[in-house]
Amino acid sequence: MVFNDFMKRVFMLMSLGALWCNTGCSSKPEEKEEQIKLLTTSPLATDTTITKEYVAQIHAYQHIELRALEKGYLQKIFVDEGQAVTKGQPMFQITPLVYQADLQKSQAEANYVDIEYKNTKSLADSNIVSKNELALSKAKLNKARADVSLAQTHLQFTSIKAPFSGIMDHFQGRLGSVVNEGDLLTTLSDNSKMWVYFNVPEAEYLAYEEQAKADNVVNVKLLMANNEVFKYPGVVKTIEADFNNETGNIAFRATFPNPGGLLRNGETGSILMTVPLKHVLLIPQKATFEILEKKYVYVVDKNSVVHQKEVNIASEMPDLYVIKSGITSQDKILLEGLRKVKDGDKIIYTYKDPETVISHLKVYSE
Repeated sequence: MVFNDFMKRVFMLMSLGALWCNTGCSSKPEEKEEQIKLLTTSPLATDTTITKEYVAQIHAYQHIELRALEKGYLQKIFVDEGQAVTKGQPMFQITPLVYQADLQKSQAEANYVDIEYKNTKSLADSNIVSKNELALSKAKLNKARADVSLAQTHLQFTSIKAPFSGIMDHFQGRLGSVVNEGDLLTTLSDNSKMWVYFNVPEAEYLAYEEQAKADNVVNVKLLMANNEVFKYPGVVKTIEADFNNETGNIAFRATFPNPGGLLRNGETGSILMTVPLKHVLLIPQKATFEILEKKYVYVVDKNSVVHQKEVNIASEMPDLYVIKSGITSQDKILLEGLRKVKDGDKIIYTYKDPETVISHLKVYSE
């Protein structure tokens, strides 16, 4: 009886073990590869414009140095540093006493020679002296009058007036100091309009010439040092004659109105010039990745296999690249999920029209 109960238990344990073994050995984990659909698009072939930025130097329309024309003491200063002055306004006075004395002396000599000339002429009219002596007396009178004009000029040079309306710079000499002929006193800037100089590469110069022929006037903007755009647009009016052989650039000059006087001589900034591009390819920047400073995209072939391909960038725009070479408008490129694939992977994808893709980028949706 006891033996039979024992055997029953053994038989039950063996049956459970066999069942467990059969179940465990026969079951295999199901491996499911979950493939994600990736988004692709194509380069957009179109005409567009880009904004080129050039480092610029800002200069006043007129900017001159005011120098002493005579030697003497700086007797008076009628203006202050940074002051706006008008054309003809007195600015400096150099001691005129010596030049006033020279003028008086010259005038006295001229009066004396004039009397001599009149007497000689009277005698010549009476045939008492020769015509040669009269001519000599006339020459002396002309010289005396010239000396008077010269003395008057020297005296006028002691008073320095503004040659045009503008803004004063700081003083190089102080009241009472001795100045010599040619010494710098200050500078004067006419800031009513500004000349902004910038250098343009040869290829972009050629594009500018095409635009200038079509539009006649090419407007540019000025990005100031605080990263704000100056509210008045400028016009490119002058291009230098020669290219710089070392840099391959040519100098442009744009003229900007400056009614508020915000711009000053010597400032720096950047010129923003819109350049038209014809028949170019655009792709979103997010469709590219970089390896060792080179740009690549994933091109999807007819078998849905991705291939890594290098692209050359012609220009950069916000959110977009202008493609120089590497792909065509017929290629399908991976737009999203670039980190999820590698070269040679087969993918499942959906295609999105490039115009729709670009229209939803930040720069185009604003």
